[in-house]
Amino acid sequence: MLFEPLALRDVRLRNRIGVSPMCQYSAVDGLPQDWHFAHLGARATGGAGLVIAEASAVEPIGRISPFDTGLWNDAQVEAWSRITRFIASQGAVAGVQLAHAGRKASVDAPWRGGKPVPAEQGGWTPVAVSALAYSASSPVPDALDADGIAGIVQAFSASADRALAAGFELVEIHAAHGYLLHGFLSPLANTRDDAWGGSFANRVRIVLDVVRAVRARWPERLPLSVRLSATDWADGGWDVEQSIELARLLRGEGVDIVDVSSGGLVPTQKIVTGPGYQVPFAARIRNEAGIATAAVGLVTEPAQAQAILDAGQADLVLLGRELLRDPSWPRRAAHALGAPLDAPPQYARAW
Repeated sequence: MLFEPLALRDVRLRNRIGVSPMCQYSAVDGLPQDWHFAHLGARATGGAGLVIAEASAVEPIGRISPFDTGLWNDAQVEAWSRITRFIASQGAVAGVQLAHAGRKASVDAPWRGGKPVPAEQGGWTPVAVSALAYSASSPVPDALDADGIAGIVQAFSASADRALAAGFELVEIHAAHGYLLHGFLSPLANTRDDAWGGSFANRVRIVLDVVRAVRARWPERLPLSVRLSATDWADGGWDVEQSIELARLLRGEGVDIVDVSSGGLVPTQKIVTGPGYQVPFAARIRNEAGIATAAVGLVTEPAQAQAILDAGQADLVLLGRELLRDPSWPRRAAHALGAPLDAPPQYARAW
């Protein structure tokens, strides 16, 4: 099954291997650079069926760092278009993750320590669901008011328009890893007592509003994904049961696939890792919510990826670090599993 096509609405993936969105912290004013062209293009020539570009901010203060990509202006559309054209020319589908970092915004690149960036060095005050800092060393964010929340919903919608203009064929809404939308979902970050806090229905309100706004602008023929953290790995937080219930609602709002990750909300999380450690969450959401899922997290071997699909645990397998190590992993997997996978003519001699 790993090399069977996957149809999502009118989009056909040539196989069920996808590139998980991974921030490169190499953009300038939200504009992807030559690095992004080479990075994403290499995974397309490497044989992946779906190449999802990194978390791209829907507004400037929604960036994780000053070096993140964005889709809040037309110059960014033009910069992305060059990349999506090449991805498509290699037989892959180009996707993009639309994101807002919330209280985890305005930090430096990880290889420079990931510390908060002060205003005099290009940083800003983050916004979030509540005025709670991510950690003891993080700034206290400004809590969004009703107008601010409406502005966030509109920003996601406008960025979806730009994603279409840039040539992307799949949009993923980032509601995981402790960023803005995930913060609304979890009681550990959401202490509001208004229409966006307290009950499950209130906490999922903004995610559903964003999905509706994006789906209204995103063409019916193109698929929509949502990334969820299935659990906070912390007592009293968001958990897989709530993820299943939200996934049922997302299915009814026109979401086609849920990208199932976990964690990232609080620094005190206690993650139990191991090969495919998040796959059981994807399986439960797929089987109990009745929606297609993408499995991600320590999937490294071809037989492991194949087994996930054979067992009905997911419909798509996303790889992150393994594709950083080996952009041609899909071809190595095809060789290992005895499946055909064409190589670009320039590379055919190697296969």
